[in-house]
Amino acid sequence: MDIIDRLNWRYATKSFDDKKLVSDKDIKTLSEAFNLTATSYGLQPIKLLIIKDKKLQKELIPFSFNQKQVGEASHVLVFCIETILDETFISNYFERVKSIRNTPEDILNPFKTFLIEDFKNKTQLEKEAWAKNQLYLAMGNLLTVCAMLNIDACPMEGFVPQDYDRLLDLNRQNLKSVLVMPIGYRSENDFMSELKKVRKPLNNSVIFK
Repeated sequence: MDIIDRLNWRYATKSFDDKKLVSDKDIKTLSEAFNLTATSYGLQPIKLLIIKDKKLQKELIPFSFNQKQVGEASHVLVFCIETILDETFISNYFERVKSIRNTPEDILNPFKTFLIEDFKNKTQLEKEAWAKNQLYLAMGNLLTVCAMLNIDACPMEGFVPQDYDRLLDLNRQNLKSVLVMPIGYRSENDFMSELKKVRKPLNNSVIFK
């Protein structure tokens, strides 16, 4: 499988075949790929909500600027940030490191102390902006994995986060929605699927020295 061929194949799907569903096996692969995404310091201040409830998907359409693919898709992925990024959150990460790698505390503590102090000096807005950057890494990763699995996807910023958060009860879980990605299989009627991809020439996009 040629990765460039797969990336040329993918596009932001505007119309899904609502009768075709992504398999549980592929959903598990996407879940694991999300969890394996690189994040700053390895802290993973992000969570993924996977929606397959068709009634709930349709309820989200008005909060998605009436983009119908949210209701048609096999699943809707909602990319969220954690809103409580405090000393406990950071300490829990180092506990995982110690448990998985058996790294001694005297080696971990200097970096742990640095991160705790660094995050204490950040405002809530700064913490959330940092966390949001990690979500874009995760979405980019899943877009590529979807292409490799022949799964269509539509990355979206066009939705009302506050309404998603309310309907999905994210506030109670100390989460905020940032990005949305319906996934599934393209409809035969999606005219976008036949259009040529529009990109800059490679020599106007990548600089070699």
